[in-house]
Amino acid sequence: MQTDATKYERAEARAMPNALVVADDLTGAMDTGHGFAARGRGVRVRRSVADTADATAADGPVDADVLVVDTDSRDAGPSAAAAAVARAVETDPAELVYKKVDSTLRGNVVAEVDAALAATGAGLAVVAPAFPATGRTTEGGRHLVEGTPLAEAGYGVAESDLREYFAASEYPLAHVDTGTVEAGAATVAERLADRAESERPTLVVCDARTDDHLAAVAAGAASLTEPPLYVGSGGLAAHVDVSGEPTAPPEASPDPRRSGVLGVVGSVNERTLAQLAAVDDEAVVAIDPAAAVTDPEGAGRAAAESLAALLEWRGRAVVTAATGPGDVAAAERAAADLAEGATAADRVVAALATAARTAVDDAAPRGLVLTGGDTAGAVLDAVDAETLALTGESVAAGVPEGRIETGPAAGTRVVTKAGGFGTERVILNCLDALGR
Repeated sequence: MQTDATKYERAEARAMPNALVVADDLTGAMDTGHGFAARGRGVRVRRSVADTADATAADGPVDADVLVVDTDSRDAGPSAAAAAVARAVETDPAELVYKKVDSTLRGNVVAEVDAALAATGAGLAVVAPAFPATGRTTEGGRHLVEGTPLAEAGYGVAESDLREYFAASEYPLAHVDTGTVEAGAATVAERLADRAESERPTLVVCDARTDDHLAAVAAGAASLTEPPLYVGSGGLAAHVDVSGEPTAPPEASPDPRRSGVLGVVGSVNERTLAQLAAVDDEAVVAIDPAAAVTDPEGAGRAAAESLAALLEWRGRAVVTAATGPGDVAAAERAAADLAEGATAADRVVAALATAARTAVDDAAPRGLVLTGGDTAGAVLDAVDAETLALTGESVAAGVPEGRIETGPAAGTRVVTKAGGFGTERVILNCLDALGR
């Protein structure tokens, strides 16, 4: 049986990171990693979990200052998600561990936080999922989306009160209220220190309406004698300090053979559809949703021909299979005749990924704008991009920029955006930013 000492010796041999972030999807991995990269830390995002603690980096480097691992576990079963999180922590242990959770608490949040707390051996989990810059706040223990209780905001989460939401945890709960957070880091630290002395590890859920509140939570947690497990979205990450010397990823020279910016929009969130409508119609290639479902490969390759022409002619192109709610319904109707287990969403994402891979092969865009976590992951899988380095730049809050480090698209700049937030011009702004 492997001892903890042996495990850490192997991790040291692989350049143990100063901090480890464990995320459950790609867009969350990117925007949380950005919270560290924007402050000068060298951040790499690895898009898989090594199979064992003996493995080396699962096809990607681990010589990162801050390593972000995407377990891709949001839609997995709770047991599988928990196992993936535990494996990530055990494979790449770090003094500081940050469990990234969705700012609207989708996925296997409780199971993954419990697994991270057990794997780290921390005595405390400081839980602050608020992301005020994107409208997610926590007040009086209740989590809100732009002022609306989470359970009423349309994200499929039934509970708004964090204390009730985390009641299924195997660990006891405590709450740091707004008054404590507003009193500042020292008061937060006192409250956390009281809980850290408990016999059992504790989850402490924290109110936060503003970035100043998150800063107080992070500073209070940092003053504890033993490092806690940090649990949050991209908001808290921007305030958590990492010890050790920053080691930025190596600079990459622009590839003169690459030009143009390709957008791939897979989210069907109504906000994303409004953002897509702001893009010039002549730059958008809309795959027929029924064709995408019945023949993803053929539909994707056909779309790629138009994408390559647009990239050469206009310097930008966007591919999607949904410009309105009617397209979603058409895809669902087409999926009714599929074999059991095949879904419209999976087939459409496969068509978009095929279109993107073919366009990368044919037209070599210098930038990719990827909207929707599943779509972003599928496109990066299609171009064999296992590892990305974050640049520290962003187009908007929650819309970070990275650079592909592996595969045929190595050197390509990438911007990722989750479907549920951003102004109506954010996709257009992403195309402009990578086109400059």
